[in-house]
Amino acid sequence: MGEFRSYTLLSWVHIAAAILAMILGLLVLLRAKGTPRHRRLGYAYVMSMAVLNISAFGMYRLFGFFGPFHVAALVSGVTVAAGVRAILQRPRTKRHIELHLVFMYWSVIGLYAAFFSELMVRVRINTAFMVLVSCATGATVLAGALLQRRLVAKWSAEVGSMDTTEQQRGLE
Repeated sequence: MGEFRSYTLLSWVHIAAAILAMILGLLVLLRAKGTPRHRRLGYAYVMSMAVLNISAFGMYRLFGFFGPFHVAALVSGVTVAAGVRAILQRPRTKRHIELHLVFMYWSVIGLYAAFFSELMVRVRINTAFMVLVSCATGATVLAGALLQRRLVAKWSAEVGSMDTTEQQRGLE
């Protein structure tokens, strides 16, 4: 419990943004796509991910320098930005929607991989730090990869089945 007292304001902002992004990311994945609610939840998710990734660059306690988790924050930021860029393209094609779905899906998978890695390290199993991080990340990414094709096909069909008016209202 003493460890929590050593956390800085930046650490708490990072943790709060991570928890919020995990909740919002899960809601975005589980709820209907292309709706006004999806759009609102998506924007909130993107903002929480921005705070999360930016705050990561102020943390150097673990390695004392730019480390692998800073690289992960860069990859995360690029993934989220690519997902946003894809859906904002005009004219929007089916391919743009699919790219949006794939990039945003992987941004949530990456977020949960980071969470499970952190969890593995916090439970203090007597194994090397990077082994725990690698196992947790690998297991999460593998699960995500196994589900990706089926989920993206389902979501694409869901968005594709909306009429043009609904798409314009929900996706713009």
